[in-house]
Amino acid sequence: MAEVTTERRGWIDAVLDRLEPPPLSAWAYALRIWLAMMLALAAGFWLQLESASSAAVTVAILAQPRRGQALSKAAYRFLGTLVGFAVAIVFAALFAQDRVEMLVAFATWMGLCVFVANYLQGTKAYGAMLSGYTVAIIAINNIDAPQSVFTTGIERVAAITLGIVSITFINDALGAPSIFPDLSAGLAKGRDAVRDVVRKAIRDGDPGPEAAADAMRLVAAPRDAIGVVATEFHDGENRAAGARSAVAALFASVAAARSFALAVTRSGDPEDLRTRVLAGLDGDRDALPDLMARLDALAASGEAHPDSVLRHRRAIDLLRQDRLAEDGIEALETGRAPMRDMRLPVHRDFPDALRNATRVVITIAISAALFVLSGWPATSSALLQVSAFAALASINPNPIGFATGALWGMPLAAACAGVVEFIVLDGGQGFPLLAIAMAPVIVTACLLSLRPGTASLGFILLVFFPVVLSPANPQPYNPESYINASVLFCVSGLILFLVIRIVLPTTNAQRRRWSLQAARADVIEALSGEPQEADERVNLDADRLVQFAGWTCAAGAVRRATLRHAFALAALDTAAAGAQAGLNQLAGVPAYDGAVLEVRTALRRAEAEPLREACAALLAAARTAPAESRRTATRVVADLAAASYVVEGQGRVLRRLDLWGTR
Repeated sequence: MAEVTTERRGWIDAVLDRLEPPPLSAWAYALRIWLAMMLALAAGFWLQLESASSAAVTVAILAQPRRGQALSKAAYRFLGTLVGFAVAIVFAALFAQDRVEMLVAFATWMGLCVFVANYLQGTKAYGAMLSGYTVAIIAINNIDAPQSVFTTGIERVAAITLGIVSITFINDALGAPSIFPDLSAGLAKGRDAVRDVVRKAIRDGDPGPEAAADAMRLVAAPRDAIGVVATEFHDGENRAAGARSAVAALFASVAAARSFALAVTRSGDPEDLRTRVLAGLDGDRDALPDLMARLDALAASGEAHPDSVLRHRRAIDLLRQDRLAEDGIEALETGRAPMRDMRLPVHRDFPDALRNATRVVITIAISAALFVLSGWPATSSALLQVSAFAALASINPNPIGFATGALWGMPLAAACAGVVEFIVLDGGQGFPLLAIAMAPVIVTACLLSLRPGTASLGFILLVFFPVVLSPANPQPYNPESYINASVLFCVSGLILFLVIRIVLPTTNAQRRRWSLQAARADVIEALSGEPQEADERVNLDADRLVQFAGWTCAAGAVRRATLRHAFALAALDTAAAGAQAGLNQLAGVPAYDGAVLEVRTALRRAEAEPLREACAALLAAARTAPAESRRTATRVVADLAAASYVVEGQGRVLRRLDLWGTR
């Protein structure tokens, strides 16, 4: 008996240890959201909006711990609603007489919106997705009364505007925290990680793909906050541009460090460049001009060798990218204009986006058939909820986690709404009583949404508790309406859970295969000389690598091997794109005509020895070419030499990917 008691106490103690009390900032966030929801409700009642509860739901959807996050999401929520409203009017005008055509058009539109959303990021993806199921809210929900579409759309736009104004006012009045500290701290953490990788690469050689992937993941983590920070300051565009420049520089630093380490390992370091680069990283401002002068002298002499050019070029790249990273971070901190502005393209796989869109279309088709065959009176409302759930899951990084949260969150939201309406309120009509009764549920949902493990559950509870409760003035207290709504939402959550797990599930193995196929296509494009922006190609390859690292197995030799293959493709793509960009500049210089043709031929062959021979031809041409063109020539030589190393070291993998297939 004593042993059983001891085990029980141990289990209870373990649970209590994990239940840490929420910090003060979490309570402040929950208070702001509750006040904003009550303000939106009170204003909606005062304005006598038909759907005043939609204003409170808007606040719940826009609930974010940072002011800029809420503003950014609000902007795209408003824009997505307007687009969906316009499409709903078009559908009502074209298909009002035929329900089947209306449903087919809606399903197609939803699939298109989800497909587009998969190619966007953050709040932009949310706006694209919202424009899809807004059609369901306005048009499908009025499929039997098309004359009400315009009125419903106006009411929804008004309610959303009221919700946006309410949460913005409360956030400003109560001093909601800015996202800037998080972005600044995240970039500083990424910069420190990259510097560690760079220093290790210089001192000890290549740190390996796992260390590089970990550093790049830290750099990529705060990217979603970059667009948000632009809304928080009058000079926010400069701060965002500085952050983008810093992220791009840190990505490029990792690639340059590994290339430098490989060159030194293969051919040694007779010039003692490592010492000079480390001095430059430690603050020696003369190091970069000195290295550039060395490279200029090397290109002008007859003793230049591709390996030596590669070492010097990558040493210069390391110092330049370090300066650009510092400049970008300083611009983020001060708001001044940075030295440059960069795009940070995001890698998306077409098959993944197509599967997500197809899954939503199939979900709508299955749900419509089930609801129609069942004879459920609230078929249009049920279809609306399933569509909204499917769309939200399609842009969630963890769709299964979101579906699980919906499965458990919907019964919880329904139960909470029932307790508040029929036990706490129990026929009361006063607004203060309503506000006090809703407070515990809203605060609990906010606190749950801030924890990673319960974020989906908290979001579902926060959004759908006011939907099921549907506060009105006066409150109808209709048990039948409550039961119908509760069953509808619970069934919708169950359908989503089953569909996400059964219909076109996507595995990490599939994502890895698609990513490698996309990388292969990009490499072939770069080798063939298709027009491209070399700097942006580095950022795109980096984003693909960060995603790829998240899809690989947890640890071990298999993870290292797959990461090594992915990094090899990225390095070859970056080198080929950089070489092609330099060749485009040299093509107008007569001294390089023959060398440029030889280099392009070598790139199309993608073999190590022809690439090395092309390096020698380009260096020979550079000795007699105008001095101002030599730096471009040395960049091309460095990229060609780096590409030759990749082809030589990863030839078996490249053949397996059919890199030497028909191009």
